[in-house]
Amino acid sequence: MKKVKLDIVGLSYSQTQSGAYALVLGEVNGRRRLPIVIGAFEAQAIAIEIEKMTPTRPLTHDLFKSLANAFEIKINEVLIYNLVDGVFYAKLICTNDQQTIEIDARTSDAIAIAVRFNAAIYTYEFILASAGILIEGNDFLFLENIEGVNKDSDTQTITNPTSDFGYQSYSLEELKQKLEEALAEEAYEKAAKIRDEINKRNAGK
Repeated sequence: MKKVKLDIVGLSYSQTQSGAYALVLGEVNGRRRLPIVIGAFEAQAIAIEIEKMTPTRPLTHDLFKSLANAFEIKINEVLIYNLVDGVFYAKLICTNDQQTIEIDARTSDAIAIAVRFNAAIYTYEFILASAGILIEGNDFLFLENIEGVNKDSDTQTITNPTSDFGYQSYSLEELKQKLEEALAEEAYEKAAKIRDEINKRNAGK
């Protein structure tokens, strides 16, 4: 299967789930975005490393890095390899002097580790095609709608509950204006839900 390289392009407070954050991965040299809802702890772990801040004591992911370095284990890449019922599945591709090992991991943990090892992040084309969001100029389109699912502390999911925001009460022109504002703010999750409401109305004409 074809792999697609991703970069971290955004990390913001989730518009749909209290205490959660939206991690947005972007296709390298492409316009597709892959939003993933993650927990506050994992978001903090990713942000701390991106900003090159040093916590007073090692976080869990820092401990993992120290342990891996002590035993000369390298993290070559992170692969987001599946999406089932809104839950992303990832694994670490690790090597030592003798073998390559694949270790299953939550996507948020895998990415928190990837940024510490400067490891590449990949996913498969079918995942981007089904769960990605396409940005075309000022346009913002779902490649495929994903039904909203509940999230517990051990999963990462995409949710799509447009009713939570009451967008039905806005006119089509107001929705388009709010979509432009969300895009300008790079609020991808919010923009996606507004776009979904616009598409629903256009389909009903």
